[in-house]
Amino acid sequence: MTLCLPGFAKNSSTTSQIHSDQRFKDQVVIVTGSSRGIGRGIAQVFAREGAKLVLVGRDEVLLKKIKEEIHNKGEKAIYILADVSHQPDMERMARETLAEYGKIDVLCHNAGIYPHARLETMSLEEWQKVIDVNLTGTFLAVKACIPIMKAQGQGKIVITSSISGPQTGLPGFSHYTASKGGVAGFIKTAAIELAKYQININSVEPGNIITEAFDDLGAEHTDNMIRAIPLGRLGTPEDVAHAILFLASKEASYITGQSLIVDGGQTLPESHFSEY
Repeated sequence: MTLCLPGFAKNSSTTSQIHSDQRFKDQVVIVTGSSRGIGRGIAQVFAREGAKLVLVGRDEVLLKKIKEEIHNKGEKAIYILADVSHQPDMERMARETLAEYGKIDVLCHNAGIYPHARLETMSLEEWQKVIDVNLTGTFLAVKACIPIMKAQGQGKIVITSSISGPQTGLPGFSHYTASKGGVAGFIKTAAIELAKYQININSVEPGNIITEAFDDLGAEHTDNMIRAIPLGRLGTPEDVAHAILFLASKEASYITGQSLIVDGGQTLPESHFSEY
């Protein structure tokens, strides 16, 4: 699962200091779920690389703030209020992007939710909400962009998934792990269907990533999480963003239907009690 922690800096990454050579200059990049966390990190990294951003989310105040931050650095961005689980919203997202920029080069579908609920007490409504946003939302976002990318004869799609589901289980999150396992299957078939249009679709599977979403995990819990990671630190949104940047780049033009794990080695040990 992509856990998120507030402002944690121990052994933090220095990816923000990586030099940009504007590899995505004038490319149009949609980032769903871009108002906070990993999505915000993705948008900021693509902006540094010269992309024209389309920020998609449900919080207008935060979207405006991210847009202004990008504009203040001399890059271009617009925002679109939209719910990824609502088909008309995703279709409007694609239309408005085309109207503003004339194309869609990259779709970074990052929006997702992960409420806690034990299987025995989980309601059908709780289950369905997570599936609607995380899995059906993936389908709707991708489907909305296909006609434009098809007409262009090219496109890159990168989905933010998780190690939870495709690689691991996580008690209290069976709906979440089911949705992310579904994403893993979805991209494999989608890759075959979209290949004839020169559209690549891949995913990243983050482990525990530092963002603002978790405010009360505490130092002990955080240290326990870090002990499970061979590289000895939690990931940052930029760690995930740079993996997405690669999969969206021309260097990854021969990669499709694949998932890239970004977890500091968390899923590698036979036991988390192993000495690293």
